[in-house]
Amino acid sequence: MLTGKQKRFLRSQAHHLTPVFQIGKGGTNDHLFRHIEDAIEKRELMKVQILNNNLDDKNEIAAELARETGSELVQVIGGTIVLYKESRDNKQIELP
Repeated sequence: MLTGKQKRFLRSQAHHLTPVFQIGKGGTNDHLFRHIEDAIEKRELMKVQILNNNLDDKNEIAAELARETGSELVQVIGGTIVLYKESRDNKQIELP
């Protein structure tokens, strides 16, 4: 679990990032989860964009992504989800 201070720090770090994945009308699947897991292991912090043609609830998608990839949900703002997972091999971010 992340504290409020850690979430604020991660939000500031994620501000300049561009979304790595986009979720469209097809929704989520195991293939997407596997790719996000691999990418977040390398990056630790990443954004995922939910496109306008996806009619599912953004908060449910965010919770499902965090649960299936084993990451922490930092923020859902608009159609953008910010995820964080501490890397085992490529540790780059030092949390306060």
